[in-house]
Amino acid sequence: MVTAALVLHDSLDKICKTSPGRCYEDEITTCSPRGRSSLFFRSKVNLSEQAEVKLGLAYRVQVPSSALQRSRRVQSDDTVMMVVTMINSSFFPPTPRRSRSRGLISQHPVSIQQTVLGDRVLFVKVGSQSVSNLTERVQLIFNNEKMVKNGRCVFWRELHLMNETGQWSTEGCNTITTREEYICSCNHLSFFAVLVNPELNSKVDERNAASLTYITYIGSALSALFAFGSLIIYVALCRRRPEKALGIHMQLSGALLCLHLSFLSCNLWIFLLNEKEDSWVCRGLGLFLHWSLLATLTWVALEGFHLYLLLIRVFNIYVRRYLLKLCIVGWGLPTFFVVICGILGVYGKYTMEIRDSNNHTSTSQICWMSSEFQQRRLVMYITLAFLCLVVLYNFCMLLLVVFKIWGLRAGRKDYECSDWKKTHKERGTSLWKDCATVLGLSCVLGLPWGLASLTYATLPGIYLFTILNSLQGVFMFLWSVALTCKSKSGNNSSVPDPSSQKMMTTSFNN
Repeated sequence: MVTAALVLHDSLDKICKTSPGRCYEDEITTCSPRGRSSLFFRSKVNLSEQAEVKLGLAYRVQVPSSALQRSRRVQSDDTVMMVVTMINSSFFPPTPRRSRSRGLISQHPVSIQQTVLGDRVLFVKVGSQSVSNLTERVQLIFNNEKMVKNGRCVFWRELHLMNETGQWSTEGCNTITTREEYICSCNHLSFFAVLVNPELNSKVDERNAASLTYITYIGSALSALFAFGSLIIYVALCRRRPEKALGIHMQLSGALLCLHLSFLSCNLWIFLLNEKEDSWVCRGLGLFLHWSLLATLTWVALEGFHLYLLLIRVFNIYVRRYLLKLCIVGWGLPTFFVVICGILGVYGKYTMEIRDSNNHTSTSQICWMSSEFQQRRLVMYITLAFLCLVVLYNFCMLLLVVFKIWGLRAGRKDYECSDWKKTHKERGTSLWKDCATVLGLSCVLGLPWGLASLTYATLPGIYLFTILNSLQGVFMFLWSVALTCKSKSGNNSSVPDPSSQKMMTTSFNN
């Protein structure tokens, strides 16, 4: 059996503690191994043809001609030196992950507790120039002799800091798993390996992912249609009775319409063109999607703020140009944030990996935050934190609504008639109305977004979150229809209804 430090012998006696990748690269490209080995390749290759190298029976490397041409020093060169070999994975000790990242950790860091397949790292070097961002990817095939499941292709990323080495990262590499092989498709040359038993979301396999995708597309299409309908209804209601709450509902409907249209547009662009590189259109669609999401969350928060003013600060409220100021916050804050992100280059093509029950890995892409952007996780955390704050605040507002309804229900006992059957029937009707009010306000306040925590618990939680949030535009339309019906019934009735439902609806729309 071939030992771990297979080829390099005395060349790897030098310990490279801080920059193992750079140190070993210099050693490998200049050393001459003793004797011949099937696990070391060093030779000149023709630039006009694809280079294919086999290391023993377990490893194969395929470098396209375009990558070879980019590695040459001068344009007149017809050949270039190519080096391929194996190294023991113990020479690459990952740095423990930091609690606070300043852009030094890869956007796809992998846990250091995972093990390298076969304890071997594959090194590929062509020419003297750095090769990255390839349109035609390099393929590296690792033989899976022990049929190890849940493997992922990674490369070694240097941190270039004192007392720090680096980390394994999946950036720029896709994984295709067959019964006997791991096929790594990467857009650069470096030190490569396959980490086994990575932290993957085992709840969503390829079949469930396809079902969730169909649910999302259908729900988003329906939400876009119904959000447009609710927008028309609110415009008509505002013409008859211009109320501030109706104006806020109208702005929220517009934000929801933009959100679902942008989501469908981002997926449609990827589906129709399937471009390999990020284009300005994909970056623009990613910016529009992020802006629509932030605008929707902001207007949902403003719905809760307006409800707070109605329930807590009921008397002596007057804010000059109230709706205009809300519009500045609701549309201006998301615009300011995405403009900064756009200048920093956040947006582009985002790639997700999905594993099926047979351990096959597939990829899905969308125009969103670019997978190549180093600070993508930071932007995602800021967006997620904003979502959590909005949901928490509006949940508190919904609890206040429930307490108000209970208080109004208790105050009605003095006005109830002596007929027990009639009173019991009125109680049942009022209870259903109160439940409908609470459910309607839950959708308006964006509380279904809070179900995102269930996506980390169970597969049914993922389905519930997907269904409710993809149909949010439909729920908004039903709320607008309910307000229209209540408005008509209120105009036709000469005696005011003292029920809590009537009082709550009136309060929420004045």
